[in-house]
Amino acid sequence: MNPGDIIAHEHWGQSGFANTDLDFQLKQQGITHVIVVGLLANTCIESTSRFAMELGYHVTLVRDATAAFIKEMMRAAHDLNGPTFAHAILTTAQLVAALPA
Repeated sequence: MNPGDIIAHEHWGQSGFANTDLDFQLKQQGITHVIVVGLLANTCIESTSRFAMELGYHVTLVRDATAAFIKEMMRAAHDLNGPTFAHAILTTAQLVAALPA
């Protein structure tokens, strides 16, 4: 952890926003964009991303930094469902190239 890191309280649902103060903390810092990575692409990542989009955040889903149990779940999360909530779906290399220096 670094000074200034935003830490949300632990949750037991699929979304990182539900029943946490994550939205409040991000808005307190003026954050408008979220980059979503982790497990599972077709459940927690998708739920957190959808919730973020509905709260008004610009959502970037990182294709090669998410995982699922089977290939079909990854395809659904990235190719079928992802475009309905993510403003951008990038690879890690594309994300790093797009970030300001």
